[in-house]
Amino acid sequence: MKIAEFEFPDDLYYDKEHGWARIDGDTIVQGMTSYGQSIAGEIIYAEVPRAGRDVEQGKPFMSMESGKWVGRVQAIVSGKIAEANEELEFDSALINQSPYEDGWLVKIEASNLAGDLKKLLKATDPAYEAYVRAEMAKYAQ
Repeated sequence: MKIAEFEFPDDLYYDKEHGWARIDGDTIVQGMTSYGQSIAGEIIYAEVPRAGRDVEQGKPFMSMESGKWVGRVQAIVSGKIAEANEELEFDSALINQSPYEDGWLVKIEASNLAGDLKKLLKATDPAYEAYVRAEMAKYAQ
């Protein structure tokens, strides 16, 4: 689905921190949306968290930095980090260049997938589109 000029794949789940989740069994792949990376600007550093670390939905677990922004990335689900995208350590621009493919952040073995998914939105949800458009208006000022 497109919202303005930004793509939001229909098969993903989204949070209100510009994150996305792709489900693969009991594991999710987490990344940053194309809109999220566009407002952050060129990502110049992404902390690569260690595998095995426990994370909690909505709590920060890594940081990223761009030329105009430094921020913490929140876990989109609770569980244990199964894998981190080690490529980001050497080429964090992958987040900008390929936010839904090569620029993924982590894979998390979810501990409460069904419960956590209830707190996320789909791109086709009118509430998510309204949220993204409100963010666009806020950052356009």
